[in-house]
Parts: sequence; C-alpha cells; structure tokens
Amino acid sequence: MNFWEFLVWLFWVYILFACIWIFISIVIDIFRDHTLNGWGKALWLIFLVFLPFLAALVYLIARGRGMAERNMARVRDAQQANADYIRSVSGSAASPTAEIEKAQQMLAAGTITQAEFDALKAKALAA
Repeated sequence: MNFWEFLVWLFWVYILFACIWIFISIVIDIFRDHTLNGWGKALWLIFLVFLPFLAALVYLIARGRGMAERNMARVRDAQQANADYIRSVSGSAASPTAEIEKAQQMLAAGTITQAEFDALKAKALAA
C-alpha cells in the first residue's frame, strides 16, 4: 500500500464516520421531536432504512432548522439547570432578609423610591 492509497482509504473512513454521525443525529432528533407523531417518526425511519442518503438529505433540508432549534433549546436548558444547581449548592443566593436589608439601605440613601422598595420587598418575600 503506497501513500496515495492510504490517503484514499483515510478519506473513505472519514466519509463513513461522517455518514454514521449524521444518521445517528437524525434518528435521535426524530425521537426527540415532540411535534412529530408516531406515524411520522415511523415513516422517517423507514425512509432512512431503505434510502439512507436521500432520506438524510431530505431530512436535513426539510427539518434542519427545527433540528438546530431543538438542539439549541436542549443545550440552553442544560446550561440553565447547571447554573441553577451551582447557585443552589454554592449558597450565593441571598436570603430574603439580606435582600430586604439591601433594599432598605438603598431607600435610606435615596437611590430608590418607596414604590421600588415595596416591589423589591415583595419579590424577595415571594422567593
């Protein structure tokens, strides 16, 4: 095997892994899509099994934007859950008493009005 044959082999291995990655991503998206009913999911999967390259191309063209939006929403939810968890275990969330005291100091300094103080107090007590 010479160098050029190795490069061609490497190219085809890359294409194989890229195709597998795309097919798995599409199948995962089909099952995660809550707007698609069971028959729609079944039809997409049958299409992917019998005409995989055409089905993948059609799916990415027809539903690619929704696929990206669902993925971004999932990432955003995971980041928010992670941030909430970090806040909950770090103890950095101020207690309602501390927030009311801070608002009282701002009211005494004239930074905020009585109405703003009342709103901050209600928000602190609601949390």
